[in-house]
Amino acid sequence: MTKAPPSPRQRYLKPSIFWNIRQELHPRLGALLSVAALFVPLILWAFVSYTGLVTPIFLPTPTAVLQSGFTMFAQEQLFIDVLASCGRVLAGFLIAGLIGVTIGIAMGTFPSMESLFSPIVGTVRYMPVTAFVPLIVIWAGLGEVSKIVIIFLGVVLYNALMVADAVKFIPDEMINVAYTLGANRWDMVIKVIIPATFPSVLDTLRVNISGAWNYLVIAELVAAQNGLGYRIIQAQRFLQTEKVLFCIALIGLIGLIIDYVFKLVSKILTPWAEQTRH
Repeated sequence: MTKAPPSPRQRYLKPSIFWNIRQELHPRLGALLSVAALFVPLILWAFVSYTGLVTPIFLPTPTAVLQSGFTMFAQEQLFIDVLASCGRVLAGFLIAGLIGVTIGIAMGTFPSMESLFSPIVGTVRYMPVTAFVPLIVIWAGLGEVSKIVIIFLGVVLYNALMVADAVKFIPDEMINVAYTLGANRWDMVIKVIIPATFPSVLDTLRVNISGAWNYLVIAELVAAQNGLGYRIIQAQRFLQTEKVLFCIALIGLIGLIIDYVFKLVSKILTPWAEQTRH
């Protein structure tokens, strides 16, 4: 008679401060990691540039980048370029948000709308926006409209797809309860689906506004006379690397501010969804 194999010893997961999975991180450790993520690359950049390991034309020093920024603000009216770029991004992104969110809610709610829009959205989103630039210039001209259209095309389809996925994650039980309580289709969309997906819509807009800034440089290739993308292109032509880096860092700073504003708005308007946000 054979003996039964011994049962495996039960293993317990050791507690860890650094590798906790979906648990609250200590505030000091979180602040330390954030500071390290910002300052370690800056220290490496300063070391490589100040020691002369890389020539300034390829990587200028942080001091040179800051000096070029002060010069552009003081003497070259960089503030006007910032306003011009922000206006273009805001216009293109607002239109893309309005249309994309509407299509996304329709696709996620009604299978008929998904069948209608999915072939178009699924095909066009793989087409590079840069390939449409010559056509956009022909159709919309060289003014502000063409730049806004480029930013719009770069963002709108991703808004639609992400919002449609958010709608599909609404539990069927919630919809069935609403029907049981007497809701019609209009009530279902206005009182159930839109409120349930609103936190995800805000997160979608927060993520995709970075795409609008990415397409800004492409948009300002179209006969622009101002803007941060225009500044980057002009500085590139004259090998003014320090100006290029400052404009890129300025776009990143604006993006951080926008991201913080979106998080603040989400926290104020949708406090019940705070546990599901990252």
